[in-house]
Amino acid sequence: MRSKSRRLTAVDILLIILMILPFAIGILLKVLTAPPSEGISITGARVYFTIPMPIQDLPITEAQVNSVLVLISIFALCLFMTRGLKVKADSKRQHAVEWIVEKVEGLVKDSMGDYFAGFAPFIAAIIALSALSSLSSLLGLYPPTSDLNVVAGWAVLVFALITYYKFKCGPLGYLKGLAEPVAFLTPMNIISEVATPVSMAFRHYGNVLSGTVVAALVAAGLQGLSAMVFGWLPGALGDFPFLQIGIPAVLSIYFDVFSGCLQAYIFAMLTMMYVSGGFPAEDYEKRKEKKQARKNKQNNIHKENLEVN
Repeated sequence: MRSKSRRLTAVDILLIILMILPFAIGILLKVLTAPPSEGISITGARVYFTIPMPIQDLPITEAQVNSVLVLISIFALCLFMTRGLKVKADSKRQHAVEWIVEKVEGLVKDSMGDYFAGFAPFIAAIIALSALSSLSSLLGLYPPTSDLNVVAGWAVLVFALITYYKFKCGPLGYLKGLAEPVAFLTPMNIISEVATPVSMAFRHYGNVLSGTVVAALVAAGLQGLSAMVFGWLPGALGDFPFLQIGIPAVLSIYFDVFSGCLQAYIFAMLTMMYVSGGFPAEDYEKRKEKKQARKNKQNNIHKENLEVN
């Protein structure tokens, strides 16, 4: 029994290391590849290398690499949280997992209805990926949510889901929806369809990036103000940025923690709203009833033919 307990503890330690290691690798990559700079510098994601492609070369950027590292960390976290689950919860870890599952399932049910109950894992994945991507900036990493290409990829995936559920009533039903409520609004409805992933991507990307930029500008401004106010002090005291102590940390709590988690929640809510709102539930149920009635009619005709023969 003791050996089994030790083995389980060792697995926990390995999973915890696997959760931390990706961020350590990201920090190491940034330290080794970041060019020296003086003063404030606000740039996009660095390009590590480029893969030659037939049509257009594929650049591998800092945002893409950090996204993969966040995914690996989330995968290890899921393994750690779900290892050793039992029918009756007897550990704080399982209680935490069950609480998260219940909250996400309740959120999906309240926002999307019973038909979309299976969306709970997808919504939980969106929240976790977005939140941890934004929170990676606390470690000095470039947050993937500050790269429009990354967030646009998520928005395109959501747009594909929206379109898939709109096609549940067939292509004609989808085209009919573009002409509602009146036909002359069709061009506006088409523009609205295209604008959905664009607005989702820019909203998420813009809010996260603006927070990073504002925090960097305030930190640089406090450094200059500190030099003006305390520059008269002798020696190293005059060069020490007193005003940078505490204030940037408070701003980081808002821009990196609160705003990052808030944007993850908003992106998930928009996903649920657009997917469930674009699904024509009543028309879909009517179509199912017609198909079932047609199938029953065919079965009855087939039975009658068998009885006659």
